[in-house]
Amino acid sequence: MRQIPLPLGTGAGPSRIVVGSANSQAIEAFGQVHDWPFRTAVLFGPPHSGKSLLGRWFADSGLGDMIDDAETMDEADLFHRWNRAQEQGRALLVVANAGEGGWQIKLPDLASRLGSALHLEISEPDDAMMVELIAIHAEMRGLALGPDAAAYLVPRAERSHLGAERLVAAIDRLSMERKQAPTLAIWRDALDETLGASQPRLL
Repeated sequence: MRQIPLPLGTGAGPSRIVVGSANSQAIEAFGQVHDWPFRTAVLFGPPHSGKSLLGRWFADSGLGDMIDDAETMDEADLFHRWNRAQEQGRALLVVANAGEGGWQIKLPDLASRLGSALHLEISEPDDAMMVELIAIHAEMRGLALGPDAAAYLVPRAERSHLGAERLVAAIDRLSMERKQAPTLAIWRDALDETLGASQPRLL
């Protein structure tokens, strides 16, 4: 497991990107932009999976241009951006929140170009990546969650980027409400809150 430090001034988000099984394929592809069809790639992924962070890192590293939330853009404007990247000979990373089957592009020329691009996808994190994600979100909140907490939480938590973020937020809130450092009781209550009463939980 490794991490990519982000430049200063990236906002209130994490200061680094966790590299693991969920996103390593996409990151490796960033180093091969000359092999991308039309030097264009489309990056999909679940909510809060770090797509925008990866896109900003891609652009800040000088690898090419990045378009975030592409599915919300006017399609003619997006096609213009694609054409401009082609004219300038620059790689273009298009970041979209919808999965490949969910982003229905109506403009035929744009659909053809992006359909021919390299498609990258961030998947859900494995155990090792969940440990790192929980640690980063805890660090951002100034929350003390050591190895014992991660060992307890990871097998029981929702296996997703958003799930890790919500779990740490719940632990932080409960800890502040009870005016005490995170304990096993707080970990359990946070799991119950984030998983919902319908989800089975290991003891």
